[in-house]
Amino acid sequence: MPVPVLHAVLFDMDGTLVDTEGLWWEAVEHVAGRVLTEADRPEVLGRAVEDTAAWLAGTAGAAEADRLAAALHHEFDTRVRGGVEVRPGALDLLAALARDGVPTALVTASPRPVADTVLAALGALGAPAFAVSVTADDTERTKPEPDPYLAACRALGVEPAYCVAVEDTPTGVGSAEAAGCAVLAVPSVAPIPPAPGRTVLDSLAEVTPDRLRAMTHQSMTERQEGGRLRVMSWNLWLGGAFVDDHRAKQLAAIRASGADVVGLQETGGTATKELADALGWHHHTAGENLGILSRHPIVARFGDPEVGFYGAAGVRIRLGGPETPGAREVDVWTAHLHYTPYGPYEADLDGLAAAELVAHEEVRRGQLADALDRIAAASATGGDGVRPVVLVGDFNAPSHLDRTDVPWPVSLAAEAAGLRDSYREAHPDPVRAPGHTWSPVHPVHPEEGAHAGRPEPQDRIDYVLHDGRGLRVLDSRTLVLGTPTPWPDVAANTWPSDHAAVVTTFAL
Repeated sequence: MPVPVLHAVLFDMDGTLVDTEGLWWEAVEHVAGRVLTEADRPEVLGRAVEDTAAWLAGTAGAAEADRLAAALHHEFDTRVRGGVEVRPGALDLLAALARDGVPTALVTASPRPVADTVLAALGALGAPAFAVSVTADDTERTKPEPDPYLAACRALGVEPAYCVAVEDTPTGVGSAEAAGCAVLAVPSVAPIPPAPGRTVLDSLAEVTPDRLRAMTHQSMTERQEGGRLRVMSWNLWLGGAFVDDHRAKQLAAIRASGADVVGLQETGGTATKELADALGWHHHTAGENLGILSRHPIVARFGDPEVGFYGAAGVRIRLGGPETPGAREVDVWTAHLHYTPYGPYEADLDGLAAAELVAHEEVRRGQLADALDRIAAASATGGDGVRPVVLVGDFNAPSHLDRTDVPWPVSLAAEAAGLRDSYREAHPDPVRAPGHTWSPVHPVHPEEGAHAGRPEPQDRIDYVLHDGRGLRVLDSRTLVLGTPTPWPDVAANTWPSDHAAVVTTFAL
């Protein structure tokens, strides 16, 4: 039996290590000037101060939200300085992890000054120092987004799949699970149900490092035996060559994503094999541009192996080893469609009418139709034809689910073929969750000509689609590590691409 691996343990702060949820609740009540109710919990617990302040401000505007945020900071900090109560078992667990040499990190949605106050209080009580601390001030997005946990793993140099995050709220649990961590939930106020990869306990009392190791082992076993599948789509930007040390940064991004399968575009010919060799994964390379990485065995390969720069390629993966009873198979395809003419430019910068925009999608629509034909033919081979299908890729085309004023034919054709958009399943409202993947490094148009210097349309053109046969979307996120410096000063960026990646977690 494999030895369980535990790379690190990542602790939430408020309500997990120290009992400050009550202090925060009191602070919000004081600033709101009213008694909070059960209906207020989602906007108060596990949220960043600025989120709660914006909720309290309502439609009053940014100035009022800023005033309320400052008041919340003051009220909460005053209460914390008055003394905090440590949650049962917290100090013992931190000490046991230190004795075993397991790194720990503090990952909180509280601001840095509050976190430092609590860290000082814990230190005074004899708690070992954390190797890393990540606060609301340290990432662009905080919980429930995965960014804080990804930042902690990156700082520690560990893979999220081999880490346990300890959380007390549904918001925090969602953040940690989206980052790919196993989760130990110890609810402080709001209930949290058990789920795959998640353990729910009443307290930290009697939790040991060995129990946490067993959690990472169980979480990885569930993945290997086909209980969950995390799929990533990523355009590498001509192999990543514009960014220094790009191969190492690509590896760091894939590890941080927690992905099991990665569909690649713009591989530069060699990236797929080099990444697979470094990861110890299986791979399929097609032509100069497309590739698929898989931690699961590849049992079949589909499509033209000499496909050009645009087109599609696929594999069939087997979830679990040969000894796994009833092991399941999934077909995963990656596609890259032509970039010009580019619909968002013609819509936003040139003002073309809907009929012209649709007509100009004909090349991409034809490329997708060819990919869909290949997918259908492959699905009919080797069995009963009911195994799930996942299609990822850079389609270079908007979705009718986002830009609802135009019947964008590429996304409509995928939908007509029975493919569902996993990101929009997880985030139905395109206003609240636009999911832009183009472009984290291009705030203004990067090329010469009439569009030069104009604001670059930010759009969702990268997708993880699925046919729903035996698949259920648990979560879908865009992923960008760090805060990329805009083009052309990109060489030092942590993120080695001009696209955001899309990462979807499926239950099977």
